[in-house]
Amino acid sequence: MSEPRTEILGKLRRALARTDSDAAAVDARIAAHTANLVPARGQVPEPERVAMFRAMAGEVGGTTEELAGPAEVPAAVARYLAGQNLPARAAMAPDPLLQGLPWTTTVLELRQGRTHGDDLVGITAAFAGVAETGTLVTLSGPTHPTTLNFLSETHVVVLPRRRLAGAYEEVWARLRALGADVPRTVNMITGPSRTADIEQTIQRGAHGPRRLHILIVDGLD
Repeated sequence: MSEPRTEILGKLRRALARTDSDAAAVDARIAAHTANLVPARGQVPEPERVAMFRAMAGEVGGTTEELAGPAEVPAAVARYLAGQNLPARAAMAPDPLLQGLPWTTTVLELRQGRTHGDDLVGITAAFAGVAETGTLVTLSGPTHPTTLNFLSETHVVVLPRRRLAGAYEEVWARLRALGADVPRTVNMITGPSRTADIEQTIQRGAHGPRRLHILIVDGLD
């Protein structure tokens, strides 16, 4: 720490009459990461989280589907794209969670890696979901290019049911548990992109995907 900064902080401590015990208490609080007050809806029991997540995601324009197991994911993706009259092609994150799925059982044409905006569909997995707001949490890195979150018109996200948290505080705890593996970027996605900046009229796809479809998968991960 620079000498002028040390001097300034020292004057502040003396003016506030801080003691060594005060500093120790602050250090202990920071190390403990004690959560603040969590709203009641963020404390929803695990069996009720899926219903809350789906309701909240739906309120902001997202669509969801529950799947009984990992083997159902490829067919669900193909079915969704066909229902939206989209081509059976997509850019997919090179995530081991996704690579282990039986994609060859469908007619989907998949390319792994980031997108430059010329892919209509991006497929990724989520690090977590937050039931209280219907939010997805994604991490940047070699297995999850951030461009797939924002540049494709349609974003399909695979969310393992066991990764669904009630509140944000649970997700922060999971991130801290990663230690040195915490990524450079953590993105929180709540619904498809939309804005009302132009004449107060809702426009979708202004800053990201026009569609967000979430597959909540049991027995995955």
